[in-house]
This record gives sequence, structure tokens and C-alpha cells, in this order.
Amino acid sequence: MKDSLKFFLLGLLTFVFGGTVLANATAASMAVVTLTGILLLLAGVFQIALGFWAQGTGSKAFSWGLGALTLFLGWSFLENPLEGVVSLTTILLILFAAAGLLQIMFAMRVKGTPFFWGLLLSGALSLILALVLLSSSEASMTLLGILLGFQLLSGGASLFMIGMTLRKSEVSSAQ
Repeated sequence: MKDSLKFFLLGLLTFVFGGTVLANATAASMAVVTLTGILLLLAGVFQIALGFWAQGTGSKAFSWGLGALTLFLGWSFLENPLEGVVSLTTILLILFAAAGLLQIMFAMRVKGTPFFWGLLLSGALSLILALVLLSSSEASMTLLGILLGFQLLSGGASLFMIGMTLRKSEVSSAQ
């Protein structure tokens, strides 16, 4: 199978997965939290294991404490996935609000340059998204799934375009 066909098919499959995720955004949000919980549990186990090889009592205690905290967080996400969705969405809300404010502040500093309107618009959109998340519990439950869906759609489109570009390259080199 040619590389172009592999990229094309992988892009198509990824794009279909993105559409499926967007159609089931709440379930996808729960899946994101579950996967995050599993990864945090694994990270906690590794952090505790690393503590056994750490030099010095303080380093061992820090490593074990951090590992225990990470294990607890992973267990919490798995035990209470709805609360995990709310927690992760709250973190995103804070990040969107902070990024929006910083972009608007920076836009004011570069007023009169070509960057002004792009920064101002991007900052305003980030703040609007943060406000939507703050005001809507349904948006909170679906945001992680929506972000994952859009990431899959964008990744699928990129892989599809790489496949198309490789196809053109293969056709031109064959001639």
C-alpha cells in the first residue's frame, strides 16, 4: 500500500472518529476523564517507585508524597467522573479567561499594528468561551468532548491533505 493511501485512509478514519466524538460529546468528555484518571494512577505508581531510588530522606518523602497525591487524584477522577469533568472544565475556564485577558492587554499595547485586531478578537473569543462555560452546566459537560472532536477533525483533515500531497508527489515522480 502506498504511503499516500495510508495517510488518506488514516485521515479519513480520524475525521470519522472526530464526527463520532462530536455526536457524543458528553460520553467523550467522560472518556477523557477516565483516561486522565488511568494515566494519573500510572504516574502516581511510577512516582512512588522512583522515590525508592531517590537520594536523601527529603527527596524520598517528596517523591512518595507527590506519588500519593497523584494516585489520589487519579482515583478521584475514576471514582467520580462527573466531578472530574467539572474539575477539568473549571481548569479550562480559568485558562481561557486568563489567556483572553492577556491577549486583550497585549492587543492594547500593539494598537495600530497589524497584530491588534487578531489579538483583540482572539482575546474576546476566549473570554466569551470562559463566560459560556461559567454560565452553562451543559457546556461544562460537553466541552472536553467537543475539544477532542475538533482536534480529531483537524488532525484527520491534516492527514488527508498530507495523503493528497503525497499522491501528487507520487504521480509526478512516476512520470
